[in-house]
Amino acid sequence: MKLGEVNRTSHEERPKRVGRAAVLFVLSVTGLFFSLGWSVALGASDIELSTVWQAVTAFDESNTNHQVIQELRMPRAVAAALVGGFLAVSGAVMQGLTRNPLASPSVMGVTHGAAFALIVALVFFPSLSNAGMMFASFIGAGLAVILVIAVGSFSKGGLTPVKLALAGVAIGGMLSSLSTAISLHFQVAKQMSFWYAGGLANTNWASVKVLLIAGIVGLLIALAISKSMTVLSLGEDISKGLGQNTILIKTLGVIVVFILAGAAVSVAGTVGFIGLVIPHITRFLVGSDYRLIIPLSAMFGGLLLVVADTGARLVNAPYETPVGVITALIGVPFFLYLARGERGSM
Repeated sequence: MKLGEVNRTSHEERPKRVGRAAVLFVLSVTGLFFSLGWSVALGASDIELSTVWQAVTAFDESNTNHQVIQELRMPRAVAAALVGGFLAVSGAVMQGLTRNPLASPSVMGVTHGAAFALIVALVFFPSLSNAGMMFASFIGAGLAVILVIAVGSFSKGGLTPVKLALAGVAIGGMLSSLSTAISLHFQVAKQMSFWYAGGLANTNWASVKVLLIAGIVGLLIALAISKSMTVLSLGEDISKGLGQNTILIKTLGVIVVFILAGAAVSVAGTVGFIGLVIPHITRFLVGSDYRLIIPLSAMFGGLLLVVADTGARLVNAPYETPVGVITALIGVPFFLYLARGERGSM
């Protein structure tokens, strides 16, 4: 009787949550559209919004403002939206896989693997182009994920959420130590400092193309497993009891994190807390259904990073503040709030 009441209540609440999610999605799309416009318009020299619109609809090569918009500001703004969305979705998937509310893409060693590969490329292949460096960091992120899965699966009982998190922390710590040692020995720490702080200053349309390709693949997989992720987040025993292939779902979830977070980190460096904060906000607004969490997290994450990147360019103009500093200022208080709540609930 009680179980029936719970099921009936959940069925009654779902239309309300879907309606709320639809409204939030429309609002977030609208907010993202306007934030992209302001991001392109504001900078070291402000440009009128009408000029931005003209540069998009009627580009004039002889107009300097049009060139600045098309070649510098637009790819940066679009990349910020994509990177923020990818990190948020990756964080949501990680929290579902590990059933850990404090999980984020860095748990899989993505950030540390990308940094390690980038440092190796800077030291041994200094003539690599920006595209080559980006590809190297993406490969490093993938190798780190493979290593984390291998270590987590090695012990008896296979890969569990706890083992996945512990393996990620261990591998991440090892790669971070190796990266620090190599960067200090070969004196490339200064070159890596801005990457560690996170930034989108060097993005271009080539970076956007890489992000778009990764986004199409990663987001499609994430949406395809979203229903299964909802059940898996309730517990592995429940998921198996309903006949789900938990190994396949975990594997696809890890692939999503690698593709999306790996692409984001390879372009923007270490941008923290988006993958932690946004999934929690989304879950608070629409519940635990990943069919709603994933698309809304993508929109909220993109909106947050576009606004943060705009602030990073304006807070100390004409100098640029690393965007990772801005997201940390937002994320650290929220993280402390979450940690306090977790401690109080134990």
